Amino acid sequence: MSEAFGGTTSMRCWRVRRPGPIEGGPLHAERAPLPEPGPGDLMVRVLACGVCRTDLHVAEGDLPVHRAGVVPGHEVVGEVVAVGQAVRREGFAVGDRVGIAWLRHTCGECEFCLRGAENLCPRSAYTGWDADGGYAEFACVPAGYALRLPAGYTDADTAPLLCAGIIGYRALRRADVPPGGRLGIYGFGGSAHIAAQVAVAQGAEVHVMTRDPAARELASALGAASVRGAADPPPVPLDSAILFAPVGALVPPAMAALDRGGVLAVAGIHLSDIPALNYQRHLFQEKEIRSVTANTRADAREFLAFASEHRIHLTTHGYSLDMADRALVDLAHGRFTGAAVLVP
Repeated sequence: MSEAFGGTTSMRCWRVRRPGPIEGGPLHAERAPLPEPGPGDLMVRVLACGVCRTDLHVAEGDLPVHRAGVVPGHEVVGEVVAVGQAVRREGFAVGDRVGIAWLRHTCGECEFCLRGAENLCPRSAYTGWDADGGYAEFACVPAGYALRLPAGYTDADTAPLLCAGIIGYRALRRADVPPGGRLGIYGFGGSAHIAAQVAVAQGAEVHVMTRDPAARELASALGAASVRGAADPPPVPLDSAILFAPVGALVPPAMAALDRGGVLAVAGIHLSDIPALNYQRHLFQEKEIRSVTANTRADAREFLAFASEHRIHLTTHGYSLDMADRALVDLAHGRFTGAAVLVP
């Protein structure tokens, strides 16, 4: 192993040592031994890793600890540098460019896996939460969960597609937007600015509600029909809506904005408490609230195929690996639009 990588036996990485407020420094930079791929794994040299709000939830302890001292990061673009001896049918080889996403294991045997809902598998495992992720120079992934990447995108632009893009795509499906329908988007960060482009390309009329002036400008540039404040009513009743901001207080105004039979999809893995809903105003006339839980590999493949056929414009902000803690602080305080990406 050491001979294959110029004699080095260690790498730079960041670990969540003591989850807590990001200003308190829950991430610690260190050197660690190179990860060893198992028989069914690929080992990759990390070329870029997106900075996702889920990483912030892991660092701050909003999500329970699954692996003590985990290396976060699950939007990983990498070059395969080693292949486990049992990797055969997936057809990966040294030198391939691959993606490592959030979902990294399912049992394949439970009722959810067998009916095509592997994202609900009770034995599922996730990159950057259950296993070390991409805030590092090297990472490993089971070959069956590695993703082939669309051509025509830089490494930095590809990284956000691997979670922000995939989850936004699943959220669109969960929101059940009718053909030519009116879609509301609440919050306009990394995932929302991708999902909005997919929705527009599919013929939806998109209305964006966000508090950030720079995000409003970006939404307009990407084809939004209207852009308003975070809790403002849209100019028309909505057929569907997606809540990307992790703010439960936005659920009532989003539900009030829905037309009869409308659907709100809540896209985040964590949400602050939802205030009381009024049945007549928020839920009657067959309105629905649906959560979004991870994604399936089929979702990932469908979305990446879409990204290959339709050019998605990514707004990214690069940080060196040494500045991963700064990137999460900036994310927490909304200091950039679009998505942040670590480039080792």
